[in-house]
Amino acid sequence: MITAEDILELPAASRVSQPAHLPLPLSPVTPVSVIIPAKNVAAYIGETLSSALAQNEVGEVIVVDDGSTDDTAAIVRAIRDPRLRLMTNYSAGVSSARNLGARHASGEWLLFLDADDRLRSGAVAALLTAARGAPRAVLVYGDYNTIDSEGRQIGRRSLLKGRRKPSGDVLTRLAAGNFIVNGGIALARAEAFRAVGGFDTSLRYCEDWHCWCRLAAIGEFAFAPELLLDYRLHTSNTMNAAVRTPQDFLPAVARVFDDGLILARLPEGTASGLRRAAEIHLVTYSAMQAIRFGRYRDAFTYLAMIGRRSVKSLPRSVIRVALARFGI
Repeated sequence: MITAEDILELPAASRVSQPAHLPLPLSPVTPVSVIIPAKNVAAYIGETLSSALAQNEVGEVIVVDDGSTDDTAAIVRAIRDPRLRLMTNYSAGVSSARNLGARHASGEWLLFLDADDRLRSGAVAALLTAARGAPRAVLVYGDYNTIDSEGRQIGRRSLLKGRRKPSGDVLTRLAAGNFIVNGGIALARAEAFRAVGGFDTSLRYCEDWHCWCRLAAIGEFAFAPELLLDYRLHTSNTMNAAVRTPQDFLPAVARVFDDGLILARLPEGTASGLRRAAEIHLVTYSAMQAIRFGRYRDAFTYLAMIGRRSVKSLPRSVIRVALARFGI
């Protein structure tokens, strides 16, 4: 089995070439482990679990309770399904909870589902189909739509039907900005996830982006062009809370561009430009979220920040913010 130490000890030339260290064939039966970090989500955890357990290809669902003080754990215990397991993480944080679940997972693939989101019917099957078509992939991913706190559809991303996102060697594109957005739309090969060390628990935000970049440094990705997840938007979401600003997300940029595994695979001389693109991407994302929640002054402030960084990037950011206003 490959370890993180094995990857870091590879000669630089080996790390820069297209990786072939991971076992590539898919077995006829490919079990999937769904890992759900949960803290005080009694209002949503039942619906989330129902959506995961309804996927025939899911071999186990591991809920890691991260110190809930409501009925979250009781609701999980009340569900009678042999695939469901409950673990306790004692308020160590979402990344620690995900890593704990991954260490105990038995599936060949891991799906990290937030406890207030819900998988759409056939989501896991669609991802596995994409994986079978891309046997070198260490991660396969799709797309999502958005719902509100009550579960009502608010997104209009179906208007983007047919849109293609990157497949293959995606590291350069991914380093410029996280186009995966939510772990609930992705299957990560378990061996690869463990090899890169899982999620960095030192990061409070965008830890998933950093992890995806490390995965992209050792293998290929594949895109399934389908809406697979209902992503719940409300002010208690980590990424959507009203107090979040671009400055909260910038430490992740520093971490990505200080990571030896990632830097060794980026084309020479591109890191500086990609870092600037990543910063603009996160500021744009902040403006998009501000618009979605009616914080128009903040949105214009963030767009002004983009203009100061790169006038050339401003029109595209403005378009993305305008589309976000209409749920796209």
